[in-house]
Amino acid sequence: MLDSILSFLNTGLADFSAWQIVAYTLITTHITIAGVTIYLHRCQAHRALDLHPIMSHFFRFWLWLTTGMVTREWAAIHRKHHARCETPDDPHSPQTRGLRKVLLEGAELYREEARNRETIEKFGHGTPDDWIEHALYSRYTALGVYLTLVIDVLLFGVIGLTVFAVQMLWIPIFAAGVINGLGHFWGYRNWDCPDASTNIFPWGILIGGEELHNNHHSYASSAKLSSKWYEFDIGWMYIRLMSMVGLATVRRVAPTPKFAAAKPVADLDTLQAVTQNRYDVMAAFASSLRRACVEDARRLSSSNNPNGRLLVSARRWLAVDATKWTEQHRAKLGEIFAASDRVRKLVEMRAELSAVWERSNLSREQLLALLQQWCARAEASGVRALQDIALRMRCYAG
Repeated sequence: MLDSILSFLNTGLADFSAWQIVAYTLITTHITIAGVTIYLHRCQAHRALDLHPIMSHFFRFWLWLTTGMVTREWAAIHRKHHARCETPDDPHSPQTRGLRKVLLEGAELYREEARNRETIEKFGHGTPDDWIEHALYSRYTALGVYLTLVIDVLLFGVIGLTVFAVQMLWIPIFAAGVINGLGHFWGYRNWDCPDASTNIFPWGILIGGEELHNNHHSYASSAKLSSKWYEFDIGWMYIRLMSMVGLATVRRVAPTPKFAAAKPVADLDTLQAVTQNRYDVMAAFASSLRRACVEDARRLSSSNNPNGRLLVSARRWLAVDATKWTEQHRAKLGEIFAASDRVRKLVEMRAELSAVWERSNLSREQLLALLQQWCARAEASGVRALQDIALRMRCYAG
């Protein structure tokens, strides 16, 4: 009897090898990550896709079993994060709460916000409200986690406690900590969206594609998180596979710039295409500004002008939206503009173009007139980069 008990505690019912236990742990945690990114995030919080009831119920059950998270609470907290991003009301911004706190206490921040009924009522609309949600998933949130513990111990014996610990820590560390923390603090940015979101790594595998966080914040309602040819979103791969067999329907993806022959003058279709691809336009501006700073710095340095170093040091922050500049940055603008008229024109024309998009009180015809005027000034500016951007905008196709 004692030998049987000791044997069970040592190997469990499965009698798996060490590598098999590791594989089981990685597979189950990856399914959990897939459930979070596909079901909770892209489907429920952002309505970027619709899932077949079979897949919806599978993910709901799996997430109840492995995380105990309530769909309505998760969606509400995430929607509030987007609505209040990088402000004191953001439930988990490292810009306001500190990176250390979000990395180490991300799950606690989630639980704290879940107790805010105003958040849940205001942002939790459209989530599952059926009998099983009320009778089981929302009512007994811890029961699924306890069942996972029992299953792990039955399968693997004492080592099942370690498997269970890894499963329980996976989401708090990688989703609540790494994505909500590092994803707003460190990495690269494809698009200059208003918040501080970053892409942590171009290959989104370990965290289901959520590594591409700047792409997501730039196009929040997109079911696909990758946007460059070298980026990979494994969550999107799963969505495409499910779509092929009728288990998912994609509702929205980020716009991909399409080009046609340049129109002599921008029209209403051009206005719509430019508006849809405004981040692409701003990316072109950023690239042009960095190039102008480097080229003019070389020209100045060749004549021993000390402002060359100033341009080189300013190339990074000049490329981002002016709303992100500090007072120290703004204090240097006079010297920078005096050193490079090309940089001055690029900065001023970018601000004017951004103002066109912000004029939401104007009619389409009025906005079109402003866009046409901007293109005319850009083409007459004598700055090749501005002329290229104006030409690029007249080539956008719907």
